[in-house]
Amino acid sequence: MTKTEAVAARRGRAHQVYKVDGKRVPGVTTILSVLAKPALYVWNNQMGLRGIDTSAYVDSLARIGTLAHEMIQEYLDGPEWDRDAYSPEEIDTAENAVISFYEWERQSGSQMETKAIELQLVSATYRFGGTCDWYGLIGDRYWLVDIKTCKGLYPEHTYQLAAYHQLLIENGYPVDGVRILRVGRTEDEGFDDSVIAGDTLTKAWDVFKKALELYRAQQDYGKHERQVA
Repeated sequence: MTKTEAVAARRGRAHQVYKVDGKRVPGVTTILSVLAKPALYVWNNQMGLRGIDTSAYVDSLARIGTLAHEMIQEYLDGPEWDRDAYSPEEIDTAENAVISFYEWERQSGSQMETKAIELQLVSATYRFGGTCDWYGLIGDRYWLVDIKTCKGLYPEHTYQLAAYHQLLIENGYPVDGVRILRVGRTEDEGFDDSVIAGDTLTKAWDVFKKALELYRAQQDYGKHERQVA
């Protein structure tokens, strides 16, 4: 894969097509979109009262988040990020998240040995797909790490990570631990290192399976509606 193809693949991850036995299956983020997000509703209302176009605001944050991911992934032996694709202002803002990552690395003393970045997997058992941010060794243990560029962590982040954990296990990858690493996009947002284990991981996986059931029920209902229309 060329540098250009690698960058395009990363930016197109939200539209990644996953297939099992030649048939298309939903991705993790698509499945979790069926869940209500109360905090998002409050935020949308607050932004509206302030006269801010949330679509444009979210698009801008998404570009910065994508760039921060690409910068961190390059540092972790992933593909080079495209220096010509972003404005100087976007690069300056994304560097805040990268600095937070460096600070986490310094404080934790962690040395990350990359085995896979943007690892695309499917579950033949549950018939869904997903793309894992980072998988590799930290010390002598295999870790799944999901990097988030945001102000805070929410329950759906844990549901997502539980699904990626299932994908790795089902496809034969050893996993000794899973964590969400949040790196902020501003100087004062810092970082959070959240290790997900035990009952928390199990219960998050249970929620994801219920979301998958709801997603499929909605799809079946939509097919029925089209047939009777």
